[in-house]
Amino acid sequence: MTSPALPTASAPAGEPIRIAVVGHTNAGKTSLLRTLSRRVDFGEVSDRPGTTRHVESMDLRADGRAAVRFFDTPGIEDAVALQEHLHLPSVAPPDALPAERVRRFLAGPEAHGVFEQEAKVLRTLLAADAAFLVIDVRAPVLPKYRAEVALLHACARPVLPVLNFVRDGAGREADWRALLADAGLHAVVRFDATAPFTGAERDLYQDLGTLLPAHRAMLQRVVLALGDEARARHDAACTEIAALLVRCTALRRHVPDADPVTMPSAADALQAEVRQAAQHCIDTLLALYGFRAGDADEAPLPHLQGRWEMDLFSPEALKAAGLRLGAGTAAGAAVGVVADIALAGLSLGAGAALGGAIGGAVSQGWGPLGRKVLNRARGVRELTVDDAALALLVRWQRMLLHALEQRGHADPQRLQASPLPDGSAAGDTMAALRAARPARSHPDWADLRSTDPARQTLVTAVARALPAGESG
Repeated sequence: MTSPALPTASAPAGEPIRIAVVGHTNAGKTSLLRTLSRRVDFGEVSDRPGTTRHVESMDLRADGRAAVRFFDTPGIEDAVALQEHLHLPSVAPPDALPAERVRRFLAGPEAHGVFEQEAKVLRTLLAADAAFLVIDVRAPVLPKYRAEVALLHACARPVLPVLNFVRDGAGREADWRALLADAGLHAVVRFDATAPFTGAERDLYQDLGTLLPAHRAMLQRVVLALGDEARARHDAACTEIAALLVRCTALRRHVPDADPVTMPSAADALQAEVRQAAQHCIDTLLALYGFRAGDADEAPLPHLQGRWEMDLFSPEALKAAGLRLGAGTAAGAAVGVVADIALAGLSLGAGAALGGAIGGAVSQGWGPLGRKVLNRARGVRELTVDDAALALLVRWQRMLLHALEQRGHADPQRLQASPLPDGSAAGDTMAALRAARPARSHPDWADLRSTDPARQTLVTAVARALPAGESG
């Protein structure tokens, strides 16, 4: 929302630290704030110049209260002309200090006319504690940008340059660093609003604390709070993936063994239920990380009709994933829904002959094995989701999670699968599958409404089998 009128002095003690986010048009100011706030709906991001036309505010909370208040400002469009205007005798006496020239300009008619956008920026900066100067390092260092830095310097507020989009191979980072050094700005933070890297956010606030020593303790609390939030978010995501795995491991359908019609129909229904459960997990992970399903224009979203809905029950899909089950054997042929059978070598005739004893054996503790033998004797098969499909399901969810944790909230491109970072990824997946195996004996755990404490205990154990995330 558009911010209210700003005070004429820096924020008093106990109030949020006020940070003006400034820079030339299309440098990525709104993109930076989307990533810092994890709010994909903040402001408007576009390749069109001058997208932000008004000052908008946004609070970053720590310890339950607003710790930092950011002000997203319009782009500076004509710094060269404004710099020349500030030195006119009609604006201020020749011996006036730069900050006094800025204030006199803001009180004049040009601040509401030809330089209206620049006036919004300078007025916001004068009322702030400090500024983030966002620089698109892909842009060439032109004279207008030197004038822009001089204008901001005239406001006599601490300025922390943020070099944005540093992962782009076409960046001119060295040229920008030279310009900033000439202006006396040596403390510089590297960032990328589309793909933030580990530690960049922490460095941003720690360097800001160097410029604002009176607020250093608060900014350190912000850093600690952000780390706690990142770990809690990752743990919650792993719990969602674990709940999905437990749910799908517990799924079971009983069908007559000799019915050629019911068997395929039941298999299709079971596959559809797995896909629905996977989609629910995807939507939950997106929401947890502050993204929106269905926003194809401004939000980085998974291509829900493509990669993330590949056929989990296709042998080719599993083969492409390179998953291995058991003692290093690549899974491939038996992917999808399988029919549980009894012990090898136990014929239907033998099972029928043992029918009277099987029921008692089940009740006395044979458990799943006895149930299988009983169903086999009755001519009933159990359809369950095999380990290969479960492995692929978990792998894709983990790839989505990894992509979300590497993703800024300003990238307009659709989210793509992100390779898992280490060679133990397959081992982690299989560890989670092994931890979830007790769910095979509890078909009622496939119901999301289940309140069985043992189910939640298993979900927690499966989540622990997934690797820890980074605190950023």
